[in-house]
Amino acid sequence: MTGPHMLLTILIIAATCIVSYLAFGNGRLMERLILWPPAVERRHEYWRLLSYGLVHADFQHLLFNMITLFFFGRATEWLYTRHLGPFGFLWFYLGGLLVSILPTYLKNRGNPNYRSLGASGAVSAVLFAYILLAPWSMILIFFVPLPAILYAAGFVVWSIYMDRQGADHVNHSAHLWGAAYGLVFTVIMQPSVLTLFVAQLQNPRFGF
Repeated sequence: MTGPHMLLTILIIAATCIVSYLAFGNGRLMERLILWPPAVERRHEYWRLLSYGLVHADFQHLLFNMITLFFFGRATEWLYTRHLGPFGFLWFYLGGLLVSILPTYLKNRGNPNYRSLGASGAVSAVLFAYILLAPWSMILIFFVPLPAILYAAGFVVWSIYMDRQGADHVNHSAHLWGAAYGLVFTVIMQPSVLTLFVAQLQNPRFGF
């Protein structure tokens, strides 16, 4: 049963799954939605700065992002609804898509060979907002329980390392910018969250 404070999370997941599934078998749709910087720069196709989050490389990529969004979106949506109104979580999520990809876009504006896709940047924003609210909660990483704050530290270090290596096709920069956006946006929206976060760090309480 969908709770009153996770409706937008479910709708975002549904829209992303439907569009991604359609794009898996439709190359034209994929090319229309994916972030291709020259199309934004030369053709002014600005929707790509958001629509890239609706398409994914494969089913595994989609599944990982949507499972993460489901668990942490439903745990945080209430906060943005309370402060920003009924569509608050949607604005937060869309902001995550935009902010997380802008550095990548600016870096590759003239690169016709670069493309990026997937909701990972916005999902990172949601995940790190949750970590800000509950740093000692236990989250499962490949079925291994780990305190959220320790996962966050490892995630940042790993993403910085992999971004500098540039050895894979994952946009680690978007993960980092999305995470930073999630933290900064939430603290600006409700400054008391930062005080609560520090207090919780000083009093570890482990649990799911």
